[in-house]
Amino acid sequence: MSGAQVPGEIAAQRADLQQQWAGQTICDALARTARSYGDRPAYSDREAGGPWQTISWARTRELALQLGAAFTELGLQPGEKVALMLPNRVEHVLADLGALHAGGVPVTFYATLAAEQIAFMAGNCDARIAVIDGASELARWQQVLAQLPGLRTVIVRDGAACPPGAPYLSWQDFAALGERRLAADPEPVTSRVAAIKPDDPVTLLYTSGTTGNPKGVIITHANVLYEVAVGHAVGLGRLHERWVSYLPLAHIAERMFTLYLAICNAMHTHFCHDAASQLIGTVSDVKPTAFFGVPRIYEKVMAGIQALLAGEQDAQRKAAVAAAMETGLAYVRSSQYGEQTPAELAGKFAAADQQVLGPIRSLLGLGEASLLVSGAAPLPPEVGAFFGGLGIRIMDVYGMSETTGAFTMNTLDAFRLGTVGRPVPGIEVRIADDGEILARGPLSTPGYLKLPEQTADLIDADGWLHTGDIGTIDADGFVRVVDRKKELIITAGGENVSPAAVENLLVAHPLIGQALAYGDRRPYLVALLTLDGGVAPAWARARGIDHDSLAELAGHPAVRAEVGRAVEAANARLARVQQVKYWELLPVEWTAESAELTPTFKLKRRVVHAKYADVIDALYQAGPTPA
Repeated sequence: MSGAQVPGEIAAQRADLQQQWAGQTICDALARTARSYGDRPAYSDREAGGPWQTISWARTRELALQLGAAFTELGLQPGEKVALMLPNRVEHVLADLGALHAGGVPVTFYATLAAEQIAFMAGNCDARIAVIDGASELARWQQVLAQLPGLRTVIVRDGAACPPGAPYLSWQDFAALGERRLAADPEPVTSRVAAIKPDDPVTLLYTSGTTGNPKGVIITHANVLYEVAVGHAVGLGRLHERWVSYLPLAHIAERMFTLYLAICNAMHTHFCHDAASQLIGTVSDVKPTAFFGVPRIYEKVMAGIQALLAGEQDAQRKAAVAAAMETGLAYVRSSQYGEQTPAELAGKFAAADQQVLGPIRSLLGLGEASLLVSGAAPLPPEVGAFFGGLGIRIMDVYGMSETTGAFTMNTLDAFRLGTVGRPVPGIEVRIADDGEILARGPLSTPGYLKLPEQTADLIDADGWLHTGDIGTIDADGFVRVVDRKKELIITAGGENVSPAAVENLLVAHPLIGQALAYGDRRPYLVALLTLDGGVAPAWARARGIDHDSLAELAGHPAVRAEVGRAVEAANARLARVQQVKYWELLPVEWTAESAELTPTFKLKRRVVHAKYADVIDALYQAGPTPA
């Protein structure tokens, strides 16, 4: 069967999906959901240790209108920007929707931004109002307020942290203002809502800025509603999913699920304020019916399970799990596009699932999850295969802020391990002569804010959006992403090497938390490695290794020997030019707070290159640890 795209079919699909939401906005979608599913739960939130507090869809719209009235009263004009710097919580969503209903444009800032980054982004988008969480955010904003003369009001959610007097306003007073103004006269906000057009911005998302200043990506109501229609068309946009929101809302995928898909599909979202410390407990408590994770989240779950299995002392139980996972992977592989599951394998899997695999998924909090999605970067094949062993098909998807999220998707009906799926309905995808993935269709951003030259570089005269990724498309239309075009290593010998291909094999070992392969214009590759802060201490305890810190473990001979074996195992699966010759195990973890990772756990390569330039140089001077 061929997956080749037929222009006439693409045009028909596009027209059909655009018609579903023709002339409508997210504000219209919220009104429709409030009418149809007003009593259903919309958002649940809680403070640490407290009970869940839930608002319905009818109440969500009522609060959106109230806050829209408050923004209008504060002088927000149509098209003006509202900066949001809060964790994933109900006030974040309500402030976002309130800004929309006032005709404004919400702009979520990553909570880890430094003061100078805040100043650049708030100045670039000319933010007129900021809504921030508490003392930590306030301290950074106060450093740069003098540089932001257009910023009129700073709303602080934590009333205890809110300074008295202008330009500050507590969330409580802001909400009370909106309630009064809407009750007194709803016309100012309802007229604002009526004036919003599908091609108006629904949000502005800033790129990570790892290669310079971040760029503001304009996303329209029409963009996100087309993505919603795509989800329905491919079976991934289902009504009333139970959801955990934990990735930053400055990330297009989390924003699509927590805001736009949630509104259009009347989902029930539970907020996790701190993914690092609360995600596992929240997932276990909520038992989501669908879950989205970036590859690093799935890698950490995999490492934790592998560590538990390695420590299992009951040989019979350990063998039973291994056998069940072998069956699970065979079953998932047989469910791929173009394959057929033999009846005998289906029966064998049903038994393994009931006795072993299902209980493991339940322990993870994923026992009721029938849809697991991965995005933001390609899922390493080893990770997809591991979860396949648990009977889980992770739907790897591919997209970026500039394409309003995913424009290729694996689906329940068309799934292939190791790929990011096929182009979604109505979107054209092709591979350029230099291997770059190009896309064209209604998901493409109108452009970057105030950057016409960069917009022209992004979207060419024929409408093709240049992703900056290198990839391939197979005969059935499934897309594989190799690496970022600008991140390919070109060795001194002129060989092209994908660093991600090397790094994925290195982090497949549970002990290794992060890996960076380096070798541009060099005769061979070297690697910087870090330990997994969750797995390494347990691994050490199981072997009687005393330690006081992760740094101490990184220098322990037994740990370094095991990491060395992991590098050897990775090299055995790589071509000679891809192999790591020398490596160093660093005494730290890489995090978003320490700046080596983005808030969605992707490597900031240039930051690592600069921060550890001396370590890299030492590895090229007959490094201490040959692979």
